[in-house]
Amino acid sequence: MHRMHNEPKTAKGPETSGLTLHWASQYDIFSGLMGLGVNRPNSRMVIDLAKVKPGDKVLDVGCGTGSLTLTAKVSAGASGAVYGIDASPEMIDVARKKAKQSGLDVVFDVGLIEKIPFPNAIFDVVVSRLAIHHLPDELKRQGFTEIFRVLKPGGHFLVADFNPPSNPVLKHVASVLIGHRMMQTDVWSISPMLSAAGFVRVTSGPTRSAFLVFVSGKKPAH
Repeated sequence: MHRMHNEPKTAKGPETSGLTLHWASQYDIFSGLMGLGVNRPNSRMVIDLAKVKPGDKVLDVGCGTGSLTLTAKVSAGASGAVYGIDASPEMIDVARKKAKQSGLDVVFDVGLIEKIPFPNAIFDVVVSRLAIHHLPDELKRQGFTEIFRVLKPGGHFLVADFNPPSNPVLKHVASVLIGHRMMQTDVWSISPMLSAAGFVRVTSGPTRSAFLVFVSGKKPAH
């Protein structure tokens, strides 16, 4: 995804080599058109794939406007704890408003994948949807090492990210909506990076969305 034309200047987020999105007011509309984010079935699908259960402590990295994070809280329940971080202050502002409107107790803060603001081994599950493709490969590797650090032994990480469709019609629609850059995304390169970061049982595959695939891995229990 690229910066929209004529976008007003906004509060500067933390320094990072990854792409930071500041167009929070349009993000949910865009994602909805693609069926990629704000619609509840998509969020439930990703949280189901991540196997979030009552009592889990969950982190959403690159949480955007918080739709996936809030869905994770529904699955984690009152006994669970859910947090979302994003490099964009504008996205976090929208996410906090959503949390207040929904009455769900979710903590949203500005934060970077390469410097996750949490101590070691505290999360049962880490999720990330449509964020990893914004990062250069070296930043991906740094981020996966950080995610491995904050996961508990036996905890797991799930990425749901964009996969350029092979269907010519879908490919044309996607290219018009998101531009050429995102069509070069190679989500399949994530698996070997997770293995290199220490994750085991790394798996990947399609989802019910024509535009999303998942990649997941577990932190060894011992």
